[in-house]
Amino acid sequence: MKRPERPHRPLQQAVAAKTISPARNAAQQILTLLHQGKGHCDELLQGPLLAGLSQEDRNLCTTLVMGVLRWQIALDAQIVPLLQHPEKGLPEPVAIALRLGVFQLLHLDRIPPHAAISESVELCRAAQQPQTTGMVNAILRKIARLPRPLPAAKSLALRYAHPSWLVQRWSRLYGKEAAEAICAAGQTQPAALVRWVGKDAEKPALLAELEAGKLLQTSYVGSSAQLAALAAQHPQQFQMMDEGSQLVAEMAACGVPTDGKILDSCAAPGGKTLVLAQRNPAAEILACDSSSRRLQAMRKRLQPVAYAARVRFLQGDASQPLPAAFAQEQFDRILCDVPCSGTGTLARNPEIRHHLQPEDLERHAARQKEILGRAMRQLAPGGRLVYSTCSLEPEENEAVVEACLQAEQGFRKVDVATALATLQQQGVLQADAAATLQATAVRDGYLRTLPGVHPCDGFFAAMIERVALYS
Repeated sequence: MKRPERPHRPLQQAVAAKTISPARNAAQQILTLLHQGKGHCDELLQGPLLAGLSQEDRNLCTTLVMGVLRWQIALDAQIVPLLQHPEKGLPEPVAIALRLGVFQLLHLDRIPPHAAISESVELCRAAQQPQTTGMVNAILRKIARLPRPLPAAKSLALRYAHPSWLVQRWSRLYGKEAAEAICAAGQTQPAALVRWVGKDAEKPALLAELEAGKLLQTSYVGSSAQLAALAAQHPQQFQMMDEGSQLVAEMAACGVPTDGKILDSCAAPGGKTLVLAQRNPAAEILACDSSSRRLQAMRKRLQPVAYAARVRFLQGDASQPLPAAFAQEQFDRILCDVPCSGTGTLARNPEIRHHLQPEDLERHAARQKEILGRAMRQLAPGGRLVYSTCSLEPEENEAVVEACLQAEQGFRKVDVATALATLQQQGVLQADAAATLQATAVRDGYLRTLPGVHPCDGFFAAMIERVALYS
């Protein structure tokens, strides 16, 4: 998923009370920054706010932030009925402190109730909201006395803390059973996956201790500690990457001429570019992205990787023509992994559900059509393009592809089942994975994986071939 940049800086709180743990203090600041639109949780949880924390505090902070984001809708449903004036709302620091407290009381068995309550009270005091401490203390004490487990909510949306409008549309599109599986997956921590990108003969012994991936021969599942050890010992041979994301990149990398040209039009942070380069070491790859910061980070990431030596980098808006130096180039393969709503990645990016609105889908789709239309014009005759998103919404997927195929002459849709069959023959996919995907994830020639239904994030992919010169 490609997301717009949001500049952020560490939030300066009032002097925090000494009784607030570093983990809870950092969690409060990160949740506040997210509410203000100043960053994304995956970046903030790797940023300076956690730099000085012990590993134990880093783990607790991550648990608190991700837990509150995943369960916020259900947490608020517990809090609001206990407010004297719910129609007035709460100052955001107080709402965040309450959510942190309720999450700990209802979801974390190892946190003593008195610690969850007292530190939430002190978070309000530190945020210069002392007049709310009595209310926060009273609400949390009432929730602490509730019987366990709480009765299951009748509403699917409330039970899994997802926006009602999203659950309703998923039920309509995929059926209630699949919608519930998607929601349940959104509330769980995704498996920690790595992709082995080194030579088979150089695989370390530690790989034998890991579980094989469900889809790809190059994927392994392990504990955070195991994967951290692998990354430390072999930093250039592994990359963290969901199997759905890998599958899209493998489809794009498949069948490129030996000395072909590849365009990755929305390339940062570079995981899919590495797959393209690994599978096509003799090809020339042009990696483009609109963000200079993300492109620079990508350049630094790829620089030590020997097989990525032929990757060129270009900053530019994918919806606009390439600069003059590249304007006449045509590409044998193009990957358009476009910016999208990200509804297939709510387990990894739970904050999306609190900001996304129905009208945002058409706004995303308008930009996606511009990017795809522009990329199609750069495709060489006989070349193929893979259009992908991590969205579950048809407005961003099938509708975009169909609109561009109608607008641009000389192109046709290629059934993705052909690419899956080729990847199976090449030994890229696990045994029987292609048949399983064709039976459950391919519809009308498109690939669509669903969280909870398939063992990966939600991804969409379409293949387009140029059959005549653009006119």
